[in-house]
Amino acid sequence: MVSVDRLLAFAAMSLIVIVVPGPSVLFVIGRALAHGRRTALATVFGNVVGSYLLVVAVAFGVGALVGQSAAAFLAVKLAGAAYLVYLGVQAFRHRKDMRVESLRAAPEGPARGDLRTVLDGVLVGVTNPKGIVFFAAVLPQTVDHSAGQLPLQMLVLGLVPIGIGLVTDTLWGLGAAAARTWFARSERRLSLIGGAGGFAMIGLGVTVAATGRAD
Repeated sequence: MVSVDRLLAFAAMSLIVIVVPGPSVLFVIGRALAHGRRTALATVFGNVVGSYLLVVAVAFGVGALVGQSAAAFLAVKLAGAAYLVYLGVQAFRHRKDMRVESLRAAPEGPARGDLRTVLDGVLVGVTNPKGIVFFAAVLPQTVDHSAGQLPLQMLVLGLVPIGIGLVTDTLWGLGAAAARTWFARSERRLSLIGGAGGFAMIGLGVTVAATGRAD
């Protein structure tokens, strides 16, 4: 149904977009630095689920509307930005809690439940401006219109960037979590990195809010 050459071309475009760290990657790094490997991996899973929801939305026409409507794009973008800022503020406020965790010899214990962490990642993934624009603008152009079943083609093609993102985001998360483990040898450093992760998410939220549309 989807030719190999189209798959390879779309994979190449996806790789170019994904290797440049965007909101999802920076969010994963921030959560890894603030809470450790388990939270980072749960966030990655949530991100890819949220990203694939964008694929589903595009396949059935909603994503195209967001991509074409400045008002819809702005609403989704600001919602994601506000939530990132909220999570960053929470991480900064509770940065000293990690000192308590380190005293309990559990520096990688998640600050939030796994389900809540996954849902956080889903929300960030589904409101990622880069993902919205990429899927809405590129995905419909990659399918073979003469072959029919366009929604199904888009759903299959969408698995390509999702798979790439899963691998790259996981590597980012594990790398950041490993750096956090080094910081965890000192309670003061652990508290500082928790605050830094919070500030990173706040800055990311502001950056997302300031991201414009390339019309």
